[in-house]
Amino acid sequence: MSDDPKTLVSTDWLATHLKDPDLRVLDGTTFLPGSGRDARAEYAAGHIPGARFFDIEDISDARSALPHMVPPVEKFMSKLRAMGVGDGHQVVVYDSHGLFSAARVWWLFRLMGQENVAVLDGGFPKWQAEGREIEDMSPIVRDRHMTVRRQNHMVKDVTQVSAAAKLGDHEIIDARSAGRFRGEEPEPRAGLRGGHIPGSKSVPFTALLNPDKTMRDPSALRAVFEAAGVDLTKPAITTCGSGLTAAVINLALEQIGKTDHALYDGSWAEWGAFATLPVATGEA
Repeated sequence: MSDDPKTLVSTDWLATHLKDPDLRVLDGTTFLPGSGRDARAEYAAGHIPGARFFDIEDISDARSALPHMVPPVEKFMSKLRAMGVGDGHQVVVYDSHGLFSAARVWWLFRLMGQENVAVLDGGFPKWQAEGREIEDMSPIVRDRHMTVRRQNHMVKDVTQVSAAAKLGDHEIIDARSAGRFRGEEPEPRAGLRGGHIPGSKSVPFTALLNPDKTMRDPSALRAVFEAAGVDLTKPAITTCGSGLTAAVINLALEQIGKTDHALYDGSWAEWGAFATLPVATGEA
C-alpha cells in the first residue's frame, strides 16, 4: 500500500512518525451491543504510545434516540479541544478490530472539514502482531483550538436517502452482511425489520478487507464494487446498521479516487424502524 496521511497509513508509517510533535493518535474502538467488551477499559489496559481515547458514543448527538449520530459542531470542537487535538495536527485513528469503527472517526473528522486524518491500516491487532510498543499511561494533554467547517454534502438524512432511492440518481451501498441485506439474518438491534433500502447494493465491509484486516488494494476494491453492480459514475451514499461500518465503504471509495460520496447517518437503525419506509428483501 502507499501511505496517504489523508486516508490510510501503514503501521510502518506510524512507527516512523510516532514522535512527531504534531501527530495525534486516537483509539476509536467501539463494540456493538452485547459484545461484553469495554473499549475504554481495553484502551486503559494498553494502547499505542501517546494515543487518546475517542469515545464514539460520547462524542455524538445526545438529543437523538438513534445510536452515535453526528454530534453538533460545538460539541465536537469542545471534546476534541479537551483531548488536545486541533488545528495543524496530523491525526491517525485506529481500532481494536483491525478496521471497523476507526473509519467512522475518520469520516467524522472529514465531515468537520479536517483533511489531515488517516486510518491505521490493520489497526491495533496488526500493531500488536508486529511486536510494537504499547503503553498504559494516558498522554499529557495540552489545549489546542480546532477550526471546524462542516461539509454538509458528506452526510445524508432519511428524507434525502428516501428521495435518492426513488429517483435512482445515487448508488446506495450497504455495508452490512449479505444475510442482513437479504433479510435472512436477524438485526442486532431489537424492533427492526429485515431487508434493505430498495435499489441499494450489497457490499459487506468485510469484502473490502484482507484476512489481516488491512484494506485491499485499489484495483481489488474497484473489482468488489463492480462485482456488486455498483455504478461508480453515480454519487454514492453509504449505509449500514448504525453508521459505523458504512464509513469503511467511504474510506474504500476515497482509496479508489472517488470523492462524491456521503454517509446515511441514521442507517438501518432508523430506516428499519419506520413502518412507512419501503423495505426490499432478497438479492439486490
